[in-house]
Amino acid sequence: MDKPAPLIDPFARAIDYLRVSVTDRCDFRCVYCMSENMTFLPKKELLTLEELDRICTSFIHLGVKKLRITGGEPLVRRDIMTFFRAMTRHLDSGALSELTLTTNGSQLARFAGDLYAAGMRRINVSLDTLDETKFAAITRWGRLQQVLGGIDAAQKAGLRVKINAVALQGFNEDELFTLQDWCATRDMDLTFIEVMPMGDLGNEDRLGQYWSLSDLRARLAERFTLIDLTERTGGPARYVQLQETGQKIGFITPLTHNFCESCNRVRLTCTGDLYMCLGQEDMADLRSPLRASKDDILLQTAIRTAIARKPKGHDFDYSRQKVDGQVSRHMSHTGG
Repeated sequence: MDKPAPLIDPFARAIDYLRVSVTDRCDFRCVYCMSENMTFLPKKELLTLEELDRICTSFIHLGVKKLRITGGEPLVRRDIMTFFRAMTRHLDSGALSELTLTTNGSQLARFAGDLYAAGMRRINVSLDTLDETKFAAITRWGRLQQVLGGIDAAQKAGLRVKINAVALQGFNEDELFTLQDWCATRDMDLTFIEVMPMGDLGNEDRLGQYWSLSDLRARLAERFTLIDLTERTGGPARYVQLQETGQKIGFITPLTHNFCESCNRVRLTCTGDLYMCLGQEDMADLRSPLRASKDDILLQTAIRTAIARKPKGHDFDYSRQKVDGQVSRHMSHTGG
């Protein structure tokens, strides 16, 4: 069969990276992501595991090489390993270069070995603090020791772990070097993320939480020699290496540095909505063409039509000094 034309957006960017939210549910309630009393989607609105397979397979057929599974917390989805094992065939064939996962780490002790067996080689774990009391406060329902045990299990299984920490003013500023040192001793890379204006959760001051990563970087530079790296991992992070330790530190800065020019990714929600940009409301419904036909021609046409609408960049901006009304959905809905 002839290889189909790749997915190219209106700005000549090849789209080869798909992020897929497999559930909006989570066993934590992180304050910058969800309200405490979340109303979750009815199960019938969610794509089934078989439907997720069909959509991901169509994207891979159209040239997607990297698949990142997100949530909510993806590992709380019932029978999720069935989906991961199904994706192994694309790794085995070479059609897919990487299958990876972003997780809060709470379920890794159970699943790390199975994930490795399914072909996963690296994962991202979201962890903002190493202080048990603060961890309980920011996740509301989380237990730090469970996450640390999960990270142990992941490393033991052979998974490379990267830590993602949201930079929050007045919360984890004092742990900058604690987190950096802890990751260095465990041979884990560390990426800091600026807090994004996603959804009014009714309980958090987004402007008050905002800690510019340029400030964070300057503090690192007081202690270490920072070497800028040109490498990319398919995501939005820009990396430096700490010369003294060899450690890699990433910065995801949607606000102080717009990373849109090299954007190669789109995001699929657990209900089948495709967001061409995290910072825009425009999306395409893939669930309807998926369910309208047993073959995937309609679905693949819908995917191509959606990619043709991908915008040049996002609209995140703190300079207006207001965060309401920018992107109304919760981060947990889109899957980060």
